[in-house]
Amino acid sequence: MTDSPFQAARRIVVKTGSALIADGGAARTEWLARLASDIADLRARGKQVILVSSGAVALGRVDLGSPSPARLDQKQAAAAIGQPRLMAAMAGAFSPHGITVGQALLTLSDTEIRRRWLNARATLDTLLDAGIVPVINENDTVATDEIRYGDNDRLAARVAQMMGADLLVLLSDIDGLYTADPNSDPHATHILVLTSLSAEHDAMATGANQASGVGSGGMVTKLTAARIAHAAGCSTIITRGNRDHPLRAIEDGALATLIVADITPARAREAWLMGHLKPEGTIRVDAGAARALQGGASLLAVGVTGVDGVFERGAAVTVRHDGGDVIAKGVTSYGSADILRIVGLQSEDVEAALGYRGRPAVIHRDDMVRV
Repeated sequence: MTDSPFQAARRIVVKTGSALIADGGAARTEWLARLASDIADLRARGKQVILVSSGAVALGRVDLGSPSPARLDQKQAAAAIGQPRLMAAMAGAFSPHGITVGQALLTLSDTEIRRRWLNARATLDTLLDAGIVPVINENDTVATDEIRYGDNDRLAARVAQMMGADLLVLLSDIDGLYTADPNSDPHATHILVLTSLSAEHDAMATGANQASGVGSGGMVTKLTAARIAHAAGCSTIITRGNRDHPLRAIEDGALATLIVADITPARAREAWLMGHLKPEGTIRVDAGAARALQGGASLLAVGVTGVDGVFERGAAVTVRHDGGDVIAKGVTSYGSADILRIVGLQSEDVEAALGYRGRPAVIHRDDMVRV
């Protein structure tokens, strides 16, 4: 890759697998230190970085006397033991750079249910704004087979989608996608850049990187993750992580597959808001708010004049000028009952009216599309 894929990225999600994090039940502290150094370098260049890391089960399973727990309850118990160890190893790796890490344990519903999606995004945004590196893992201690991702490749892609990331980096034990499994086919050719993914690429992935003995995701799941990211306007890099300074190595030309998104995260989000949300109600606004929204502002309580319909926080709604025209669609930060309590109020008066400290905007500009 001649140009650094990190150069234009503002927000980056990096995913590491269990095989990179743990070795024989112990954290690979030297490798983590090098990864932390790479992330510190990106942050020094103005990038925001979110780390999605497996490894809790691998770090905790030895204490259960089972080298490979098979039952769900065993995996959950291993995760309960291993997650504090994972975070301690992360904190130790980032500490020399003066960087604090914050733990976020997510389940499938946290990125699929809009209300919980808003909460999760707000928490991660707050961490990033404070200069914290969020370290995300699936909440394996409570997730069941029916309501879990099952691999952190897809979780990382959903996080990238939720956070409007520009770049997703999947660190694996193979340096990208090949035309066939390079472990068994000497004629397999590495693919450097893709602009789309098809069933043909899925067929290429079959058999490649299927089992490391520790993790749960293979090349097929990485392509699934890349599709999620691609639809969200986020490019994806798949490369081998088990090398010194794995992120710096990408910039130095290490072999990798780059799957380029053809739209920006902002445009992808606008398309999703415009085409995939069925409105559950309407928020009516005055002329001043209508002008502000058309100029790209968030919707504040002071500009709201009323509500039509009954809906909960996180609902998809239309925004209508009192004159009758629909001017926007969006995801609301408040339910209809609370909006009625704060109609026309200045932002500093909202907390007193509600009895709790709510979101600054009724609909944030990032959750709105103008029509």
